[in-house]
Amino acid sequence: MTWPVSLQIDAVDNGARTARALTAYRQFETPCFMPVGTRGTVRAVSMQDLEDIGFQVMLANAYHLALRPGAEVIAAMGGIHSFSGWNGAVLTDSGGYQTRSLAPVVDDNGVNFRSVYDGSMIRLTPESAVAIQELIGADIQMVLDQCPSLPAPIEVVKEAMLRTVEWARRAKKAHKREDQALFGIIQGGIDLPMRLESVQRTVECDFSGYAIGGLSVGEAHSEMLEVLEATVSMLPEGRPRYLMGVGDPVSLLEAISFGVDMFDCVFPTRLGRHGTVLSETGRYQLRRKENALEQGPLDPSCHCSTCMRWSRGYLRHLLMVKEPTAWRLISIHNLTWTNRLIIRAREAIRQGELSTLIKEVKEVWEMRDNGEGNPRNS
Repeated sequence: MTWPVSLQIDAVDNGARTARALTAYRQFETPCFMPVGTRGTVRAVSMQDLEDIGFQVMLANAYHLALRPGAEVIAAMGGIHSFSGWNGAVLTDSGGYQTRSLAPVVDDNGVNFRSVYDGSMIRLTPESAVAIQELIGADIQMVLDQCPSLPAPIEVVKEAMLRTVEWARRAKKAHKREDQALFGIIQGGIDLPMRLESVQRTVECDFSGYAIGGLSVGEAHSEMLEVLEATVSMLPEGRPRYLMGVGDPVSLLEAISFGVDMFDCVFPTRLGRHGTVLSETGRYQLRRKENALEQGPLDPSCHCSTCMRWSRGYLRHLLMVKEPTAWRLISIHNLTWTNRLIIRAREAIRQGELSTLIKEVKEVWEMRDNGEGNPRNS
């Protein structure tokens, strides 16, 4: 038996909803954004930073943690929470995304990866991915899936979808920890009938929650939205719905309007490390010369610890001399900005005004992107 996540729905606004998700030991509010702590930490920021910002759940990656330091080491140290010093909930990805990003050898029984650390080979199967995540001790673990890039031949997408369904069944059978939730993953590219088939077969396994994978991986934004809305509408209302790997402001709010509860993405931190700042007037590149003498904060509307203390001019200086402190301070701001957007979305749902918030954000992020390109693909 898989421990079910109890989803206590608080308010609804058309398809959107706010809720409290309760796992065996922890709880968190939804909609929620999960910072990506691939190796057991969010790059350049501390667990204390995340707690101060107000995050309640973090994502880690089982593939990377299995390689360094090893799942057995983490288990011996008391599990991922004790090991990392993170007091909130943890969701571990199985390594399924790496079937796209690392181009491993995939067969019906599993995946052969080459270690990104020392080049040695590692074999992941649906069963071993479950066992690794049980040792790591996250509150929620994901089944192993195959995530193809788009566009791709329909035969490739279908093979990945059917393989993911079969792996989900095997993962459910292998899962032993009743105090740890297990989420299934929906694949199928942008083919609606294939997505429907994936939903039907995966829901039959009766998982604690359901993730929508294989989107925002090269397809047009309009195609993603069409498939996402249809997929979410077919998922059980009483289980968490998680859209994997999406984090730009417009897409977050659009997905929330369809009824998605959980998100993860490197968007705010990766941009921050490269000097791109999220703000109420869009995003901008801090390295630009006009910021050299700017005495104001990164965003006048923000009350994060970075904006309350340091100027744009000083933070630009840190970037230009490649001082690592800049990565942390800008990442703190971008994460705070993202978390605040999610909090605003919850408040808007409770007030029945989510559509108004989406319109306001679109006016900034779709019409005035400050020349930085499409934020969805960064």
